[in-house]
Amino acid sequence: MSRALRFLDPYLLLLVATMGLAALLPAGGTAADAVDTVSVVAIGLLFFLYGARLSTREVGDGVRHWRLHLTILSCTFVVFPLLGLAAGALAPWLLTEQLALGVLFLCLVPSTVQSSIAFTSIARGNVAGAIAAGSFSSLIGVVLTPLLAGLLIGGGAGISLDSLLRIALQLLLPFVVGQLLHRWLGAVVVRHRTALSYFERGSVLIVVYAAFSEGVREGVFGQISWQRLLALFAVVVVLLALMLLITGQGARRLGFGREDRIAVVFAGSKKSLAVGLPMSSVLFGADAAVTVLPLMLFHQVQLIVCAVLARRWAAQAPPEDQESAGSTTR
Repeated sequence: MSRALRFLDPYLLLLVATMGLAALLPAGGTAADAVDTVSVVAIGLLFFLYGARLSTREVGDGVRHWRLHLTILSCTFVVFPLLGLAAGALAPWLLTEQLALGVLFLCLVPSTVQSSIAFTSIARGNVAGAIAAGSFSSLIGVVLTPLLAGLLIGGGAGISLDSLLRIALQLLLPFVVGQLLHRWLGAVVVRHRTALSYFERGSVLIVVYAAFSEGVREGVFGQISWQRLLALFAVVVVLLALMLLITGQGARRLGFGREDRIAVVFAGSKKSLAVGLPMSSVLFGADAAVTVLPLMLFHQVQLIVCAVLARRWAAQAPPEDQESAGSTTR
């Protein structure tokens, strides 16, 4: 548990402090325009670095394990959305309409990359598969998430050709450019992966401040009571528990070995805050501050729970797995 707290607490405190700063000193006027511009540039640069870092040779073995990736993608973009649709029945008696919409949006976001890989490695799982699966999910999600939002959310989100174009320009285009320049920049980015991690978290904080500032200016938080927030926390915990159960038991029934099951659980049950936040800002405008609350809460809960699971599974790993973490099973 201590490792989970060390991994989580500083960033959680920064997120809470950023939301508090936006509540007390929301950016307005020229300052709001400047913050929005900085957040767009930061996220674009972040996805450029993601693309530059991704090595085809590094994930070559994982790419060929198509059953693993199909299972993880099905969890991310089929099972999760179905649970998100079911959560719509919780409004308005348990969640507000906007929070229920946020839970659905959370379920449409792609899987995270860095923490999925980190936890898979700690638990002595299939690291190559987790790298490939997380990268595929992020790349596919840049296109699929807004399309699913348009199909399942409809009028609740600002889905239009313009919003899709903005997402493509802000996320997909920088990623593709980074991939094209991987040959020259890949080694540099990998060498400075710690700096990339800090930059990723900083970019998310900027987007959080921009979104919450707009929400405060528009007065969208007046509709949320502490009882609704507690209910949201309970819904998020149940959602994560269901996905951990589905991914774990599903992978076992599909005949995956131990290392692959670990990759399925960690990559198939997680959601990316770094991808979801900029998308929500484009799709929901001022309502993004409320709509993104479920994703932010889910992000924190998944880190704590998965850190504990990773340590437990590492302790249970067979001796040969403890000596060579990350080898693949077929």
